[in-house]
Amino acid sequence: MVTVVKLPINKLLARCLILALGVFAFSLSTTALAVDSYRYAHVTIETPWMIFLFLLVIVLMPFIVMAILYWRYAFQKEKPEAPDVE
Repeated sequence: MVTVVKLPINKLLARCLILALGVFAFSLSTTALAVDSYRYAHVTIETPWMIFLFLLVIVLMPFIVMAILYWRYAFQKEKPEAPDVE
């Protein structure tokens, strides 16, 4: 069971202010500016090929699972239904 702790409005505002100041300070740092650069993304000539393979697996996986499940349940015998008792 999850318990919800109710904070007074002053503590809640203080936490939001600290979070906002932390995000603002990070956005001014040089690390934040380097996140978008290719140096940290490691983009090479193989990157489009890897993206293609990743998306290929994502697109084909439901069809593979569907074929496996169809094959598994296709050969099972039908179970007789229970007679209706009135």
